[in-house]
Amino acid sequence: MFEKEITFDRFIRGLMVVAGLGLAIYIINLLSAVLLPFFIAWFLAYMIYPTVKFFQYKLHLHNRILCIAITLLLILAAIAGFFWLIIPPAIAEFVRFRDLIADFIKETGNSTIARNIEIFFQQNIDQNAFIRLLHENNVMEALKVAVNQLWSLVSQTFDIIIALLGFCMVLLYLFFILLDYEKLSEGWIKLVPKRSRRFAAALVDDVQHGMNSYFRGQALVAFLVGVLFSIGFLIIDFPLAIGLGMFIGFLNLVPYMQGFGFIPTVLLALLKANDTGENFWLILLSACIVFIVVQSIQDAFLVPKIMGKLMGLNPAVILLSLSVWGSLLGLIGLIIALPLTTLLLSYYRRFIERDERKVILAEERRRKRPLSSQSFSSESSDAFPPIPTTSNRNGESTPKEEHMHASESGKSSSVEGEKD
Repeated sequence: MFEKEITFDRFIRGLMVVAGLGLAIYIINLLSAVLLPFFIAWFLAYMIYPTVKFFQYKLHLHNRILCIAITLLLILAAIAGFFWLIIPPAIAEFVRFRDLIADFIKETGNSTIARNIEIFFQQNIDQNAFIRLLHENNVMEALKVAVNQLWSLVSQTFDIIIALLGFCMVLLYLFFILLDYEKLSEGWIKLVPKRSRRFAAALVDDVQHGMNSYFRGQALVAFLVGVLFSIGFLIIDFPLAIGLGMFIGFLNLVPYMQGFGFIPTVLLALLKANDTGENFWLILLSACIVFIVVQSIQDAFLVPKIMGKLMGLNPAVILLSLSVWGSLLGLIGLIIALPLTTLLLSYYRRFIERDERKVILAEERRRKRPLSSQSFSSESSDAFPPIPTTSNRNGESTPKEEHMHASESGKSSSVEGEKD
């Protein structure tokens, strides 16, 4: 792997590669506001292209524009229906959650903790200065506050307008990418030099295989897990059932991360026990049963049926890649983190390990060479084995005939030597 000599030329090439990577990261950060809609649109196009392909080739809707329009309308309708089903119950549950917290604070208002906090404020804060601060009627300060509020209102309005424009840009990018998805996904190979096309195509195949196993497979598993958790929490009448269930499903985008959803589950179990007077341990036990049942369904049915034998990235590698690329490139880094990580791992497997295999094969050949030469010399010293004779069309002798003639001449010379 490292048997090649590091020459000045290779050293300069390495420096140029590092400088090119640094320049690329700098340019992406500089143009992140412009590039972000494109990367989001490309990611969405990658996710929903199978649906467009289904409408065009399975349902024989040969008009690509019609297939794209139907797909986008179905996705928007699904999102609207999801929010229509989720938002009102979630708001009601958050109101209930707020009431539970208020009741909990009222019940503990006369506790020693509250009295200790009151004593702390009395000893460390000047009450007269605090009252003067609250009753300050300075006109200039009031004007400053009003101007700041007005400016914040204007900036928020501009932020909303920019967000709408960004959403429209994402839709435009998405439409045109889906319109020529095959050309874009297959035509890039022409930009690669011919000698490297096979290697580049193998790398992209590995990336596509890894992304299929993660984004499409794991996203579907996470969504179904969120639905199952929501149903389970609704059955046991758990607070914030739908919101908590979908939150745990979202955590499941990174395998085995749904365990962190147990922390808010314990807090909600405490609030429910305080609200209803039920036994806390029974409430927590019922929530644990939901976790166990959903995890069993996920491991026994969902993952084998959806993911199959696809091998995705290790959860630790996923978290590390999201952290590194997110810190380098911001939101764009979070979008392209997993494809880039898969590309680097594929490059390692196909390039560096290939060099190691070459070294191993070369060593094996070196070991086999002395044995083969010795066997050849021993065979040549023995009597020549009978070789079938063949001749070409011109009547010339083939190597097999020449071999036999040589053996006959050797025998005749030995006979003449005996006569002498």
